[in-house]
Amino acid sequence: MDQVLKLGIPAGSLQEATAELFRKAGYKLTFASRSYYPVIDDPEIQCTLIRAQEMARYVQDGSLDCGLTGHDWVLENDAVVVELAELIFSKVSRRPVRWVLAVPNDSPIQSVHDLQGKRIATEVVNLTKKWLASHGVTAMVEFSWGATEVKPPTLADAIVEVTETGSSLKANNLRIVCDLLESTTRFIANPAAAADVWKRQKMDDLILMLRGAMAAEGKVGLMMNVPKAMLPAVLAVLPSSKPTISSLSDPEWVDVLVILAEDVVRRIIPRLKRAGASGIVEFPLTKIID
Repeated sequence: MDQVLKLGIPAGSLQEATAELFRKAGYKLTFASRSYYPVIDDPEIQCTLIRAQEMARYVQDGSLDCGLTGHDWVLENDAVVVELAELIFSKVSRRPVRWVLAVPNDSPIQSVHDLQGKRIATEVVNLTKKWLASHGVTAMVEFSWGATEVKPPTLADAIVEVTETGSSLKANNLRIVCDLLESTTRFIANPAAAADVWKRQKMDDLILMLRGAMAAEGKVGLMMNVPKAMLPAVLAVLPSSKPTISSLSDPEWVDVLVILAEDVVRRIIPRLKRAGASGIVEFPLTKIID
């Protein structure tokens, strides 16, 4: 039987971001309506759509060889898995997500110690209990099935909720008291799968391509012809980087190739032109592999 890597794809808020990352990495990931088995254009990978909250448990027990999920959910499940890579991407930004303690704007709660005997609603019950215990605080921690922001003050005194921008909390008249945890997406593996030579190589190759796609985000390539006499002036315009300089058929000219942040290109192309560069070509990048 041909070898297959069983890969978990996170359902929910990370689903489309994951599909886009895979596309940039060179994989076509297709979600069929009402199917929990996305199709990927690699016959050696079998995908299963699983909620990120549950991913670590299924990877731990070997139902999946590997998967993408948040570090927060690995901790919440006390899962014994191998974290092979950190992949900082989310549904809104490239920033880590934060689990925060939030209360109504007019709440007297100002610190973790004010939570003694209070009621807290959250999806991360285990994380919250451990955090409270580390501060010597005892409180009632209840699992929230969703819409956690609307529960204070009637159904809970406080919540522990995940946020990227804080906008949803503000919209519900909540203020952040403190942070519990920052979390990013991780590529996790079952320990036995990580020890398998073929599966580990397959996972390492996949991670390499995913990281390459992430490294290329927000960057473009610039290629230009420069007279040798003007090369110092052109290089002085470029931000600190490592341009590639190649000889051309005309010995008095060179080709300069550089990778730059996309948002600086519009400012420096006119300056490069004035410094003596010509034939300037901007091109998109899909992957950068270091």
